[in-house]
Amino acid sequence: MKNKQDTSRGDLSQTSQRLNWEKSHIMPYTIPNKSCVGCDNCRPQCPTGAIKIENNEYWIDPCLCNNCEGYYPEPKCVIACPTKSPIPWQAKKGRCKVEPRDATSPDLFSNGKNNPFASAIVIWEACNVLAQRTSLKWEIDATGYLSYSRKVNQGKGAIAFHIQHPYQVNEYAKDISAIEVLDIRAACIHLIFAAHATALDKPWEEEFTIDERQLEKYLGLEKRKDLSKIAKLALMKNLVQQTCSLNISIDWPQQGRVKGFSVQNSRLWHLVKVQNHFQEDDLGCKYLIGLTFTIKTGIWAQHFLNKQACKERTGFYQYGSLPKTVLTTVMSIWQQHEGAVRLMLWLLFKTKMGKEQRITVPTLLRIAYGEAKVSLASKYREERKRLLRTFENDLEVLNHLGIKPIFDPITYPLEIQPLWAKLVDIPEDPDEALEFWINDAGGETRLTDNGPRGKWNLLMNARILAFELPPEWERQISESEKKQRRTARVRRKNQTANDLVGEQILQARKTLNLSQRELAKLTGKSQSWIRDVENGRLKAKLEDQAILRKVLNIA
Repeated sequence: MKNKQDTSRGDLSQTSQRLNWEKSHIMPYTIPNKSCVGCDNCRPQCPTGAIKIENNEYWIDPCLCNNCEGYYPEPKCVIACPTKSPIPWQAKKGRCKVEPRDATSPDLFSNGKNNPFASAIVIWEACNVLAQRTSLKWEIDATGYLSYSRKVNQGKGAIAFHIQHPYQVNEYAKDISAIEVLDIRAACIHLIFAAHATALDKPWEEEFTIDERQLEKYLGLEKRKDLSKIAKLALMKNLVQQTCSLNISIDWPQQGRVKGFSVQNSRLWHLVKVQNHFQEDDLGCKYLIGLTFTIKTGIWAQHFLNKQACKERTGFYQYGSLPKTVLTTVMSIWQQHEGAVRLMLWLLFKTKMGKEQRITVPTLLRIAYGEAKVSLASKYREERKRLLRTFENDLEVLNHLGIKPIFDPITYPLEIQPLWAKLVDIPEDPDEALEFWINDAGGETRLTDNGPRGKWNLLMNARILAFELPPEWERQISESEKKQRRTARVRRKNQTANDLVGEQILQARKTLNLSQRELAKLTGKSQSWIRDVENGRLKAKLEDQAILRKVLNIA
């Protein structure tokens, strides 16, 4: 029981910390420069480093100032100042004065729906780090720092992540608390950066700039009337800094003509510069009204986002399509449906590998809730029931968003599917619906019946065949790519004209009066393989087709 309570309290405390963080930045302090004597007594005293000097004038960064809450009973700057200059920051009324700024990089989502973005394994795993956080297996590495690593390319290579210490810029974090404070919404910033990187010819050498107005638009924050301007700026700055705290090491084996390479302790995204935009009042108080971030892509892009090297087949250029709705959805449901957000972000990359991706339920559970919660559910009945309710609810959320699961009818039959999935086929016509429910009531089983005994064990072997995706998830294909695909399709058609199809195999087996099990023994395959080939779920390789032709006497 102790474990269950600790887990739930931990989740609640993390959520409340994030909410309190946003609220605590509503009333920071500010310094009227007309009364400031420039003694510099206050700056060394500030526990959060919020007091800064710009153009020989002092100002307090409202994104960092928290009134010394949690450090001292009252603000240290007020105590240290001989003229008591620092005063509570007042929310600026009316519109902010728009001053000329340096040009930013072109806006994303020019079609209003989606935008290309870097989707290599490096970007995918970084997204998992920001989304799944403490659910991943973090360990202390040989150097004494906290690290998350995983094998790639069938174990031939590896990728490892470190987190920059939040207060010591040149040092990695050693404690899991650095992972606990990560915000899942930082994954959105990471994806936005990945989209900007695809617009550059050599992203590992070039920089891109993005300001708060663009981020507001991408994240849907311009519609959040419950947040003040300073709260939005503080949130965006925090998310950008978290995204840029990831460091990566890569050991990549040779792959075809692409030689093996190694990248050690490199920033995933370099936060080159943060430009603050101010507006002053009559007292000389500086009000932060805007932010511009200058970002440079890490050296990983030279290997995974290199157009020229891809043409020469000496590197990779891997990209997919980033739907704008993914960003706005994460920002709107991250608190209530974190499991659905994790699944959506994971599927954004998983579905790029092909639509026919059969995914097991245990895999989805681990992605959405972490290994620890799945293990706990397998031991305790109440935890199991709670986790299943959450999982089915999160699947319904995804279905409502247009990411529709296709349940495997064999391993994930109707009786263990969620109730919302069972109700999909109810007729809309009132008379037909009445007849449907009458027939349902007269049957041996009903749609509203509880799941069968041992539902958890059945789900541990269940699979989802694929996820139907919304139209905006589909990548926009250029005319040149369309021509290449048409040519490749014609070639494949010519090559597969004489291929065996499932129906042929099924008819030939029945003609010889063989069961699937008997055919499996004769061909040295499993019965499930024979079943999947006959159903068209799998396509037999050429060597397997030759064996089938021989056994079934197919010319």
